[in-house]
Parts: sequence; structure tokens; C-alpha cells
Amino acid sequence: MRADAAGRTFWAPAAFVDGAWRERVLLAAGTDKHWSAIRADSDPAPGAQRLDGPVIPSLVDAHSHAFQRAMAGLAERRHAGEDDFWSWRDRMYGVALRIGPRELQAIAAQLYVELLRGGYTQVCEFHYLKRAPDGSAYDDPLALAHALGGAAAEAGIGLTTLPVVYLRAGFAQPALRDDQRRFRLDAEGAWSDCRALNAAARPLQNAGVAIHSLRAAAREDMERLLGLVGDAFVPIHVHVAEQMGEVEDCLKATGKRPIAWLAESLPLDARWQLVHATHALRDEIEAVATRGAGVVFCPGTEANLGDGIPDLPGWLGAGVRWTIGSDSQVTRAWPEELRWLEYAQRLLRRARNVAADPGVAPSTAMRLFNAACSGGAAAAGLPAWGLVEGARADFLVLDERGDALLGVPRERTLDALVFSSPGRAIRDVYVAGERVVRDGVHRDAAAIADAFADAMHRLVAP
Repeated sequence: MRADAAGRTFWAPAAFVDGAWRERVLLAAGTDKHWSAIRADSDPAPGAQRLDGPVIPSLVDAHSHAFQRAMAGLAERRHAGEDDFWSWRDRMYGVALRIGPRELQAIAAQLYVELLRGGYTQVCEFHYLKRAPDGSAYDDPLALAHALGGAAAEAGIGLTTLPVVYLRAGFAQPALRDDQRRFRLDAEGAWSDCRALNAAARPLQNAGVAIHSLRAAAREDMERLLGLVGDAFVPIHVHVAEQMGEVEDCLKATGKRPIAWLAESLPLDARWQLVHATHALRDEIEAVATRGAGVVFCPGTEANLGDGIPDLPGWLGAGVRWTIGSDSQVTRAWPEELRWLEYAQRLLRRARNVAADPGVAPSTAMRLFNAACSGGAAAAGLPAWGLVEGARADFLVLDERGDALLGVPRERTLDALVFSSPGRAIRDVYVAGERVVRDGVHRDAAAIADAFADAMHRLVAP
């Protein structure tokens, strides 16, 4: 394999390919910046770039609210009464009402730099911060979506924007609350935004659609959106069964639990991503598996908000495709998300290595990583992901001299990366064959951080 005039060829001492470690690996990217060939047991080709450590795929961050990076660490005090998801949500609305396009771009760019350093190279933005602070439409209805796109371009990360249908405050409430006024978007608007963003064809960017939740859109609104989308190959995301309060409200309003209602009432298929799905019964899990839909776990956020713990063994046993997301941005690195996903199971069940599959996949980290990696493509609406031919040439170079990996045998690298947390383990990050993080430092980190600090000063100043 040789690098052509516009493509790139890399040589790694080792790479995690097809779910296993391979030695002396050549990775060739074509002119389209996607992998054209990957070959193990190879000497460096002429012109190949030698990488400074073992290579693994990056992951897709399948669920993100970028604006919530502005409140990470600022909602961790309780002065009176009870504090739960719903009281946190009220505080989040207060932050959302103060953010304009300039602030959003600065916040999102900082977040995206942090996500890159945390091993993500594509982020799915569940985008419902739509309107001006007074609830009116911006002159450009895509002003805030363009702010996210600009932030992604600054950072050099891939972006899937998901305009969100959001029309009511609850099952029994026909309209939004006043503090939700910025979120209003109907099915026609979401599909129009999706089509416009895809037509713009910005590098590394695409769009799908989302429904905020069953409580935020009526059945007819969801059916209208699905009628507009038709057979188009775009991801369809929805929050579902995150909180027991939502489950109880859905039961009262429809007679069914949220996931059961979705599976019985709408034509779920492989484009669908059920975000959180924290409170699922085994028959609901089987229904999702039968229809081929995916699930997005957000363990850091689910722990931070007190959502609950998903039935991970149930989802794994049913063979449901799943991946992870950073959601409210209290954690911004996928090793920490996978660690939280497994540790919650250990605490709940008083057992270890819950996600491991003895005899097939005895490594907990390897099984979790392989699943999260393979589930990322559908979540982002991409045809392929990882170190496979046809996928975008994204990858991570690990630092074997870092604290977490120092002295660890190659076969235990992923175990240590996820479960031995101290220190930096990711050295370099590449997106579409271009290095955007080198030795743990983003190429534009200083300027992006300055803009973020200025935006935060405006948002949180007395």
C-alpha cells in the first residue's frame, strides 16, 4: 500500500482491528479521507506516517446537549428541600434562556475540544435550543444550528445535528411552559432544518431528526415527522424512559410504559436510537431487539441526575445495538462513561465484570468498547465506523508511557484504559486523516478556551 497524492497512509506498531489486537498495521486512507485498506503484519510503506503508539478506533458521542457544558459543575449544591432530575431541569432551563448564538458557539467549541481529547471524533447534537430568548424565531431559523456547526468546524470534530420536535410540557399539557419557549419546533420545522443542514454539505457534518420525548410531542406530531422522513437514511433519536416519573406519567396517559408504547405505536427500525432507556422491562427490551432499534446509554449523566441504572445484562443478552453519549457534559471522555456503565452494575448486583461474556468475550472493557464502537455508525447516520474499510479515517493513538497503560501487556490495554483511570492515555487524535490533538493538546486549544471563558463570565456573572 502506498499513499497517493491526496490520500494518507499510516503505520502503527499495533492496532485494535476487528475486535482484536493486530501487530504492525498499515492503514491507508483514500482521497475521500475514508479507509481504503487496513493490513496487519506489514512493514511501513514508502511515505507512510509512523505513529507513536498503538491505535484504536475513536467513538461516536451519540447524545450531546452542548449548551449544558455551561452548567457542568454548577448544579451540585442543595440549599433546601429535595433535589432530583426535575429540579435540575428547572435550573437548566434558566441557563438555556441566557445563551445566544455567540455564547453557544464558544461553549460548544470548548466542549468539542474536550470530547476530542476524551476519545470522541463525532458528536450527535440533540438540538432543541432553537429560538431567540423571547421565544421568537431568529431571522435565520438555523442560527443556533449554525453556531454548533461553526464550533465543530473550529474544533475539527464530526457533527450530526438532530433538530428536535418539542411542542408540549407534558402528557396532559397541550403547550410548552414559558421557560421552554426557546424549544418550540414542529415536525415540519425539524424536517426542514434537517434537509437544509444536509444540503449545506459542510465537511464532516450531517443531520437527522429527533423527538424530545413522549411527553413533549403528541402521537400525531410523531407520525407527521415520520411521514415527512419516509425512507430517508437519517438517524431518528428520542429520549425515553429516563426517569420513573416519566414512566408513571406515560402509564397514566396511555396505559403503557414508554418503551412498550413506542414499540407498539410507531414503526421502529434500525434508524431509531432510544436515548437512556433506563427503566425497561425484559419484554420491552425484546421488543426493541425485534425491531432493530438502538439504545444510547449516558452513564455519567444518568448517575449525576439520579436517573437509575439500566438493565445492561438484559440489553446485552437480547443483542440490542447500543452506544454511549455525554449528554449533560458532566463527563466528557468515553473511558469514564464505560467505567460508569460497568461500575453501576457492580454496585447494584454486588458482582464484578458484569458485562463480560466468559468463553466469548471475557474482557469487560473489550466487550463494552466493541459494542459502543459498532453502535456509533447508526447513531450518527454514517454507513460505517471504526478501523474498517469505508469508514472515515478517524483514530486514536494511545500513550503507552502514560500512567494508566505503563507496563500493561498489549492484550490488557483496553482493560487498563477503562478501569485504570489515572493519567492521560490518549496521545493523539485524528479526524478524517488529520491530527487535531497532538500529545494531548488540541491545535487551537488556547483561543477556544479564551472564548469559552469570556462566554462563561457573561453567563454566570452576578
